[in-house]
Amino acid sequence: MLTAKIYVTLKPGVLDAQGDTVRSALETLGFEGLADVRIGKFMVLMLNSLTKEEAAAQVEEMCRRLLANPVIEDYRFEVEGAAG
Repeated sequence: MLTAKIYVTLKPGVLDAQGDTVRSALETLGFEGLADVRIGKFMVLMLNSLTKEEAAAQVEEMCRRLLANPVIEDYRFEVEGAAG
């Protein structure tokens, strides 16, 4: 079984209202020195019966078509484990 770990974040320059809210809340709680907070998504997919290369190609397509919005988001992923 293979595991794909997918990280999706807003592209630099895209307004991150949720990140701004979290930064403000952290400052209210007394945490200092925060230059910026960016919020993203983390997903884990379990994949059966694929080679690592097939899994990477499939995950790339999943990211492009559904899991990320390539207009405003960047993504990266890792495929781990042994196929089988």
